[in-house]
Amino acid sequence: MADTIALPQVRPAGPAIEFLRIIPGVLLLAAVGYAGKLLEKNVGAYAKAHHWTFPNIEYVLWAILIGLVISNTVGVPQIFRSGVATYDFWLKAGIVLLGARFLLGDVLKLGGVSLALVAIEIVGAIAFMTFLGRAFKLKPKLSSLLAVGSAVCGVSAIIAAKGAIDADDEDSGFAIAAILALGALALFTFPLIGHGLHLSDHAYGTWSGLAVDNTAEALAAGALYSDAAAKQAALTKTARNAMIGFVVLAYAIYYAGRGQAKEVGNKALFLWQKFPKFVLGFLLISILATYHFFNKDQTAALANLSRWAFLLTFAGVGLRTNFREMRKQGLRPFAVGAIGEVVIAVFTLGLVIGAGKLFGF
Repeated sequence: MADTIALPQVRPAGPAIEFLRIIPGVLLLAAVGYAGKLLEKNVGAYAKAHHWTFPNIEYVLWAILIGLVISNTVGVPQIFRSGVATYDFWLKAGIVLLGARFLLGDVLKLGGVSLALVAIEIVGAIAFMTFLGRAFKLKPKLSSLLAVGSAVCGVSAIIAAKGAIDADDEDSGFAIAAILALGALALFTFPLIGHGLHLSDHAYGTWSGLAVDNTAEALAAGALYSDAAAKQAALTKTARNAMIGFVVLAYAIYYAGRGQAKEVGNKALFLWQKFPKFVLGFLLISILATYHFFNKDQTAALANLSRWAFLLTFAGVGLRTNFREMRKQGLRPFAVGAIGEVVIAVFTLGLVIGAGKLFGF
C-alpha cells in the first residue's frame, strides 16, 4: 500500500484578508468625505447664483452631517464597519503629516503659557469630574474613566485607562458613550460661541484644543472656524495627548495601592506603552521640514495628504456616532459628562480669554 503524502495546509494570509476587509469601509469614508467637499463647493455656489441667504458650511461639517444621517437612519452595514473604524488611524496619520506645515519654531510658539493652560485644564478636569462622579454616586472606576477622558484625550484615554485600572467593559462603554455624544455637540456649539465672542483664530484654536476631548472632534471644531484655528487646535490637543501616559500611570498606581488593579512594574516601560507615538511622528516631520529636508513641492504634497487623511477622519466621526446606542448607556454617566463638559468648556474659555488679556494671547 502506498504511503499517504501529507500536503501542507495553505492558510489564507491574515494581513491580506484584514486589508481586504477594511477596503469597503475606507471607500465609504472617502465617498462621504468627498461628498462633503462637493456640497461645500456646489451648495454655496447654487445659493449665490439664486441670491439666497445661506450660511457658508465647511466640508468638515458636511462630511460629519452626512455620516450622522447614515449612522442614525439606515445604519452602517457590517461590511463597512471594519473600514470605518480606521478613522482613528487616518486621524493620527493626518496629525503626523500636519507636521510638514509646522516649522519647529511654530511648535515652540505653543510656549509656556499654553503648556500651563494644558496642565491647569488636566488637573481641573480630573478634580471636577471626580467630584461630580461622587456627587452622582457613580462607581469610582466609572468616575475615573470619565475624568481621564475629559481631562486628556477622550476615547483613547478611556481605553488606555480601562486596562490599567481593571475597569469593567460596562464602565468603559458608559464613559465612551458620554464622551462621544458630548464631542458631537461641541462641533455645533463651539464655532457659534467663538464667532459670538469674536475670538481670534489663535484663541479659539487653543480653546478647542483644551476643551474638546476627542482629537478628531477638536480638530473638526477648529477647522469649522478657520484653517489657522485648526492648526492651533491640533497643536494644543497634541500637547494634551502627550500627557496620557502620566495620567494613566497615576491612576494605575492609585488603584493598585488599593488592591483594585495590577501593580505597575516597570514605570518607564508603562509610560512608553501608553505614550501616543503619533506625537513623535508629528515632531519628527516638523523637524525635517524645519531643516528643509522636503522641497516646496514635497511639503505641499504632505500637507495635501494630511487634508485627505482628515477628510476620512471627519467622515468617520459622523459614521461612528449613533445616538440610539448612546441612549442605551443610561442617564447618570451622561449627566455627569454633560455637566462636566459644560463647566470645563466655560473654565477653559475663561483661561484663554484671561491669558489673552495678560499675555497678549
